[in-house]
Amino acid sequence: MQLRWGILRIYGIMKHTNWSEGRRFHSMNGQNRKDVVPGIEVHIVLKQDQRSGKLTKGIVKDLLTNSPTHPHGIKVRLVDGQIGRVKQILSPAR
Repeated sequence: MQLRWGILRIYGIMKHTNWSEGRRFHSMNGQNRKDVVPGIEVHIVLKQDQRSGKLTKGIVKDLLTNSPTHPHGIKVRLVDGQIGRVKQILSPAR
């Protein structure tokens, strides 16, 4: 059976989908609270940058979203005090 691979681009996040088997494989994209922990390096989008999609790099200080997942990314406070939603995790938790 031949596998067909597709790539979806959603909010600047690359998601790899194996269409023939119906499975999804994706990098840690900041939508799952369990993947976001204090001390990791992330790209966030600030409220004022939501329209443009401009990303801000920083280190997570606090998690502000209480639910286990969020479709737009887990809301965090960076060590420099900026608040935004995680769009990409740059360094996974150890």
